[in-house]
Amino acid sequence: MALWMNRAGRHGEWEQNFLQDSRIYLQWEELDQDLSLIADRDELRLLLRQTYPEASNGKIGAYLGQIWIFAKNMQPGDWVGLPNKAKRVVHFGEITGPYEFDGKQEPRLRHHRSVTWFAPNILRSKIPQDILYSFGPRTICGISRNNAEERIRAMVKNAWKPPSIGEWISGKKEEEDTETEQPLIDLEESARDEIALLIGRKYKGHGMARLVEAVLNAQGYTTYRSPEGPDYGIDILAAPGSLGFAQPKIVVQVKSGDTPTDRPTLDQLIGTMQNVQADQGLFVSWGGFKSSVDKEKARQFFRVRLWDQQALIDQILENYDKLDEDLRAELPLKRIWTVAQTEDTSLED
Repeated sequence: MALWMNRAGRHGEWEQNFLQDSRIYLQWEELDQDLSLIADRDELRLLLRQTYPEASNGKIGAYLGQIWIFAKNMQPGDWVGLPNKAKRVVHFGEITGPYEFDGKQEPRLRHHRSVTWFAPNILRSKIPQDILYSFGPRTICGISRNNAEERIRAMVKNAWKPPSIGEWISGKKEEEDTETEQPLIDLEESARDEIALLIGRKYKGHGMARLVEAVLNAQGYTTYRSPEGPDYGIDILAAPGSLGFAQPKIVVQVKSGDTPTDRPTLDQLIGTMQNVQADQGLFVSWGGFKSSVDKEKARQFFRVRLWDQQALIDQILENYDKLDEDLRAELPLKRIWTVAQTEDTSLED
């Protein structure tokens, strides 16, 4: 058995097709041939050269490795991870069928394999960092270093509690990915993973409300934070101005757990807004939101904002220089510049 990674578009824009159709897709839309008829890698290379005549040799090589994995290497029983960059989660599924081609489908949905999604919306912060390093910028790759597949299977059985890496590589040479599976490291994503891990560890429970309050203060809001204990749906009250008497008046609810928040909790926030005559509400959920909440985004757009893990980290980074010194000492971050990584950045013609 093996563990693979398959993205649903550069920005995850095809994710709902993957999840609702119970499939993974090979999304090279220019490829309009049944790849099961390709005999070997040389034949596939020739097809790619004909399909992408302007592409560099490096890009053709990167395409070939990923396409060969999908069409030939993946097998029923293998597991696959589908990352969602916007929500900072990974959906895990088991491949249940062979490669198939349907020329009548939309170009990005022609090549597919059936999948059972058994573990959706797993926070990246639950996955060991050395495994996340393999979730690089490529669309498809194998995840095999440090016995990644065995460790993920063990974590599923153990409620996503990771075993120590020493349990898996003790007495063994670290396993290397094959040439066609070698993932690039997405430096930006890796940095965010480390930030998320630090925040999740330091700001559990009421500490998360304190962190959100600091962000609001940096944005110019005057705030009131409820003391620890029952808060009756009010973690923070906020309003602009030095006294907090300006508009809009905001009620903030903060959930620091790893479990996605459901619709009744959102309804509770809306009810609390009415009780304290607030203009708007802010719902911060470190574990994200269930689909029942996501469906309310449009209807509640002018009343409620939803911050998941990704949104909160974005706000921290945007306002970091304005946070108070004590909090910056607790959460030490440094801004750096680096070369933007792409699939073929490091590949030569």
